[in-house]
Amino acid sequence: MIDLTTPLGDEVLDLRAGDRVTLSGTVCTARDEAHLRMIEEGIPFDPEGAVIYHCGPVVQGDRLVVAGPTTSARMNALTGFLIDAGVRALIGKGGMGPGVVEQLRERGVYLALTGGCAALAAARMELHGVYFEDLGMAEAIWVIEADHLPLTVGIDAHGVDLFEAVRKKAKTQFYQRFNI
Repeated sequence: MIDLTTPLGDEVLDLRAGDRVTLSGTVCTARDEAHLRMIEEGIPFDPEGAVIYHCGPVVQGDRLVVAGPTTSARMNALTGFLIDAGVRALIGKGGMGPGVVEQLRERGVYLALTGGCAALAAARMELHGVYFEDLGMAEAIWVIEADHLPLTVGIDAHGVDLFEAVRKKAKTQFYQRFNI
């Protein structure tokens, strides 16, 4: 297990797809609408070494109730400006497209959190603030302090994508099974 603490630096370049890590420190949630707002108005937090969590948490008062990952591929076309600004890691589920894999090359990683682990994730997080609250609970950018959040490197900074490898293997097995 590799322990990471934000802000992240060049240590992410040594990670390999499949590595298990824990993440501690500041993480900002962001989904579609938050990405669009940041493109229009600017990034409201320091992006250098930052971590973006594709998540629409349920917040009650000053605490996170659940904070599970959302499907990251929805942000494929909206991610490049964050990586260019210095974001070092993205967290979500399901992986991202080939364009993002290339954008992450020699700059950052994609960390996977298993879907259905929303309560586990929230138990490892504390709420510290919010940006763009007018977007609503799911779309606002929530500033979270993570404490040893367990993750898996799904896409590394060398272009290795576990999700693509699984897709290729499944496709091959499907065609072999049905003699296609």
